Amino acid sequence: MQARRKVRNLVLKILYEVDCSAHPVEDVLSRYLAEEEFSEDAVTFSRHLLYGVLDHQSELDKLIHEHAPEWPVEQMALIDRNILRIAILELTTFAETPLKVAINEAVELAKTYGSDSAPRFINGVLGALASKNADLIVPHPSKSKGSAQSSE
Repeated sequence: MQARRKVRNLVLKILYEVDCSAHPVEDVLSRYLAEEEFSEDAVTFSRHLLYGVLDHQSELDKLIHEHAPEWPVEQMALIDRNILRIAILELTTFAETPLKVAINEAVELAKTYGSDSAPRFINGVLGALASKNADLIVPHPSKSKGSAQSSE
């Protein structure tokens, strides 16, 4: 599994556990990091994603509500809500993550952890956000032909 995909899986599991229990975030993160080996870059990325979602949860939930108004955020499945939070955070703050990658990764998480309808729902919400709020999406830096490709 590619490094960033592995981190997204990790962050989703942590967010889910924190939502379902009163376990301290740092304890859950430390436990997961101890169970599997991650590079220093992956650990840094996981912390940025995890704490980014937690620190900006209300803003992320507002964007989810704007693009899925028929689904109250607080009544959404925990998995779907956290997948959307992770993807929207990446779309709005991580320049190194291309738009299509963030959406595809979110859909893959939904296929793995969500209900049968989750991938379509996730794709629809993120597609609506991307098309209606292009100003929110952080532009992906273009790479020259000779530069190394990132490992998504």
